[in-house]
Amino acid sequence: MNIIIKIDPALAKNAVVQMLAIAGNAVFWGMNLFVGINTAKEFGGMPIIGGIMGAIVTHPGLSNITLFGSKLLPGRGGIIAVILVVIFAAYLEKWLHKTVPVMLDLFLTPFLTIGISTLIALCVLQPLGGVISEQIGFLATTAVEKGGAFTGFILGGIWLPMVMLGIHQGMTPIHAELLSRYGVTILLPILAMAGGGQVGAAAAVYCKTKSARVKETVASALPVGIMGVGEPLIYGVTLPLGKPFIGACLGGALGGAVQAYGVVGASGLGLSGLPLAASANNIPVYLMGLLVSYIGGFVATWFLGFDDPKEEKTDA
Repeated sequence: MNIIIKIDPALAKNAVVQMLAIAGNAVFWGMNLFVGINTAKEFGGMPIIGGIMGAIVTHPGLSNITLFGSKLLPGRGGIIAVILVVIFAAYLEKWLHKTVPVMLDLFLTPFLTIGISTLIALCVLQPLGGVISEQIGFLATTAVEKGGAFTGFILGGIWLPMVMLGIHQGMTPIHAELLSRYGVTILLPILAMAGGGQVGAAAAVYCKTKSARVKETVASALPVGIMGVGEPLIYGVTLPLGKPFIGACLGGALGGAVQAYGVVGASGLGLSGLPLAASANNIPVYLMGLLVSYIGGFVATWFLGFDDPKEEKTDA
């Protein structure tokens, strides 16, 4: 849809296009509710209470309330505030389950959880979440705008190790916060270049290896790598071979430098690689950075080399 509208902006007024655009963006409209439900699940609370708390801190009626001389802001703090509020509500709920008499638990525990959590949320946790989210947005944009290509090089280069360790999911709330605050996340295109470095590194391995098994592994993992799913290439190709993983990191760093220099933003989440171009605010620069990551990963891996696995011989 983004590509179609960018090709012909007049289509943005078409009713069918507008309905499809709503379908594509609805998840962001309800993001606080979904985050509230899932946070409650993670911390042992009732999912419905988590969703309610997410709705409370987003409710437009908050703009009519003045507290301590200032009007409340619906949605302040984004999902950071929702996470803080729902964590508090989940722990309060579990404590109340242990404290409230069984005969009153079904009614009294949800009532007290929502009532107390609402007051704490609006007076303390949502303002705190607002400060945290504002700082995250400020630091992220300042780092890219001031650091430019250097910042992009560092971020793009360290992303693969973060994916390997499984800590990359911690960036999701930051991306979501940047989206809610600015409409785009300027970090996602930079970090997505790590996958491009992987593709280039894997292509170099395919060209240099004499192992039929390695060629088969690369051939099966490369298409999904181009589409932004990098784990098969990490664990099946570059990481086991060692040096190609370093080459992939270098390719990602070079691509990240291009994205940061062009301050490319993405208006979506959950995408990477080539598909992310559809939500980029500067498609030509994004594709240029992706191409640089491909080439950088390929060249770096080609010159770094690797120990080619020996084929196991079978007796006839």
